[in-house]
Amino acid sequence: MQVILLERVAKLGQMGDVVDVKPGFARNFLLPQGKALTASDANVASFEAQKAQLEARNLETKKEAEALAERLDGQQFVVIRSASDAGSLYGSVTPRDAAEVATEGGFSVDRKQVVLINPIKELGLHSVSVVLHPEVQVEIKLNVARSAEEAELQASGKSIQELAAEEEAQAEFEIAELFDDIGTAASDDDDLAPAVEGAQAPEDEQPA
Repeated sequence: MQVILLERVAKLGQMGDVVDVKPGFARNFLLPQGKALTASDANVASFEAQKAQLEARNLETKKEAEALAERLDGQQFVVIRSASDAGSLYGSVTPRDAAEVATEGGFSVDRKQVVLINPIKELGLHSVSVVLHPEVQVEIKLNVARSAEEAELQASGKSIQELAAEEEAQAEFEIAELFDDIGTAASDDDDLAPAVEGAQAPEDEQPA
């Protein structure tokens, strides 16, 4: 199926290009989102008549996207989720979630602009692409954690595995200290026992 592109589409072509695409891709994506028109003689003629306006509009939206990109690129957003001790989420983080936390952070981002190859299902820092315009793309980070405190530690560079290992090591250290205290107390009791027995001996030896 042939379509004429109304904007640049990655790996497909530039505005005004007539390209061959699969019918399903055209019907489900390109046409409903206004990215292309079927390449009929009437539509091609209509595009040529509006080409200057479309290019001007594209340039304007591109400038707006570039202004937003300067502020958004490299930003990190915290997403709080429940997860197992191993770091697996009870659910997943989706493009909608990414768009919502970015918007809450003061940036206007639509879920359709967020590119996730697969949903995020693990705690940690995850890089996510945001397409602000066909020619403007930035990268943000989602800090997925179980609490704000955990997110802060992850932001400092510690992974969930390292945090778990530290907690386990601390627990083992506390247990070892507890056993040392118990051992010391038992040793003190043993040292006192002979002295007590010695003090009682003369009383035992006295005649009834």
